[in-house]
Amino acid sequence: MQKLTDRSKVVSDKKMTFLEKIYLPAILKGMSITLTHFFRKKSTISYPEQTREFSKVYRGQHVLKRDELGRERCTSCGLCAVACPAEAITMISAERKPGEEHLYREEKYAAVYEIDMLRCIFCGDCEEACPKEAIFLTDRIVASEYKRKPFIYGKDILLEPLDPAKRIDISARQTDAVQKFKENKRFAHNK
Repeated sequence: MQKLTDRSKVVSDKKMTFLEKIYLPAILKGMSITLTHFFRKKSTISYPEQTREFSKVYRGQHVLKRDELGRERCTSCGLCAVACPAEAITMISAERKPGEEHLYREEKYAAVYEIDMLRCIFCGDCEEACPKEAIFLTDRIVASEYKRKPFIYGKDILLEPLDPAKRIDISARQTDAVQKFKENKRFAHNK
């Protein structure tokens, strides 16, 4: 029979020495590694009392931002949902009614905006895709739960509070180049 490929290797059938047969050197080597780990500094912390410092670009819980006047930035364009590789974002659009100009920036807004946090992989593609800078990942940790239902975050959890003092500062996650770009009022979304 002819070989299909030339990738086959010859396996050596080398005879083991006496020490290799009783596995003593391998056992001693493994025990020495274990003993060195015994005397190392522990990397665990007591979480609620102590917290680790996160990096500036840590991606945690999402937030839907408001503009300076307290209006929702999201126009329900759906680019964040399309960009999401885990398909965790769903939204339902609605038209702004007369008298709701103080609530929504544009004529179209997201009446329902939900993120399934169990599906989300915290990649940040949603915030990169958003042309209105409406969604950002913050430095907050997503709380743990025992059931699946609480992990579907709606606008009630995601939307930033109306009070400017309680708003979430996301400027620490943005690079200097992005901050400099935002200062340029020539571009429509910076106005």
